[in-house]
Amino acid sequence: GELLIRLLARLRRIGWSAWDPIGLDGMPGWPEDEYDQYLLRVASCLAEGRRPDELAGYLARIECEHMGLGERADTQDRAAVTVAAIARLLREGAAEP
Repeated sequence: GELLIRLLARLRRIGWSAWDPIGLDGMPGWPEDEYDQYLLRVASCLAEGRRPDELAGYLARIECEHMGLGERADTQDRAAVTVAAIARLLREGAAEP
């Protein structure tokens, strides 16, 4: 219920502020769930005990290959920061507003 909705909202904030591979943040007309499937997969894998570096690699591959954007200077850093933020969120829970 409410906890899941709050968790998803915080995941989306992380995805849009830390990752946003397409560079859509702030552009009108894009659905807020644009990155949900990737962020939820990272959260799920972290909860199962997968390694953060492995999941940062997953996000980088999504950006470079699946989205076809190629690797940029900040690709790896953005992916690592995103995974770290999701890991922090999972540790803290979604209790905070």
